[in-house]
Amino acid sequence: MKIKEVTLRQLKMKMLFPFTTSFGTFQEKEFLVLEAKDGEGNSGWGESVAFHSPWYNEETVKTNWHMLEDFLIPQILNKEINHPDEVSEMFAYIRKNNMAKSTIEGAAWDLYAKQQGISLAAALGGEKKNIDVGISIGIQKNVEDLLQLIDEYVSEGYKRMKVKIKPGWDVDVIREIRKKFPGIQLMADANSAYRLTDIDRLKQLDEFNLMMIEQPLASDDIIDHLQLQKEISTPVCLDESIHSYEDARKAIELGSCKIINIKIGRVGGLTEAKRIHDLCQQNDIPVWCGGMLESGIGRAHNIALTTLPNFTMPGDTAASSRYWERDIINPEVTVADGTITVPENPGIGFEPNLETIKQFTTFEKTYA
Repeated sequence: MKIKEVTLRQLKMKMLFPFTTSFGTFQEKEFLVLEAKDGEGNSGWGESVAFHSPWYNEETVKTNWHMLEDFLIPQILNKEINHPDEVSEMFAYIRKNNMAKSTIEGAAWDLYAKQQGISLAAALGGEKKNIDVGISIGIQKNVEDLLQLIDEYVSEGYKRMKVKIKPGWDVDVIREIRKKFPGIQLMADANSAYRLTDIDRLKQLDEFNLMMIEQPLASDDIIDHLQLQKEISTPVCLDESIHSYEDARKAIELGSCKIINIKIGRVGGLTEAKRIHDLCQQNDIPVWCGGMLESGIGRAHNIALTTLPNFTMPGDTAASSRYWERDIINPEVTVADGTITVPENPGIGFEPNLETIKQFTTFEKTYA
């Protein structure tokens, strides 16, 4: 495989509804999509999941563009690549910037699968034909609105509800959810909103039989999470703390968590995501695929990754219509009774809609 041309596009799309977490609210999503072409007319597609501000981690749309334009694209253009695993090796000399790396690495995986005439899921070694999915619900104006949303998603068949929490919007809110929905699979996502001094408050969540509490403490921590996990019965799931295979190995050896959320962009691409999956499987740590409010291109990569066997918990990959009036792929991602049928077409299995992409593009540049 040799990438002859790369087109980088910046898009801005308005989400159907505002999305609120412990670190802020937004409704417009700015992001990058990258198209990598070989010499035979095949295109591979990747998506950056960085936000326009450094809320989730230190990366942003602008820093991703800079890294891709000045370092990553020049490193990969016209180089002979036998397998996409080699891409992360080519980028190993660059510290962090995982979301930028995953943007072009994902495109290389898609291109490779198309050249091989197989689905991205098959290229990764996935076997599932259908994947279970849940939904992520942001912080609402009031509990009544939240309960109404959950009711709608339960009726649509979603397998798991993830509710964002923060101090002041936590124990009482979860209690109300459990009163109305005693049997649903429910988890709480804190996005690092708490500290170890909040341990007594977090202990109160044990009574609600949660699947997990996701990243309750600092985004770069595995030590305090170890202490917290010793004190609570609710499984701790690490998200922001895990940026690599080595992070996952250390957290597992310490006992800092019982579950790990794998996000492709956060760990630097599909190759590293698969390595973390394999490590967790060897250590009986279940994993699930987290979402970053992706468009259909990023969503398709998540679907492919989730076909690996140790993704035993429903992920965040909801239907396109959950977030967008119109997505940038054909067909759009759909959910039936809480499951997504894994596409079998070569590559990501969905066709990027160039006309729609053009409508949402605010800037583009081609490198050859």
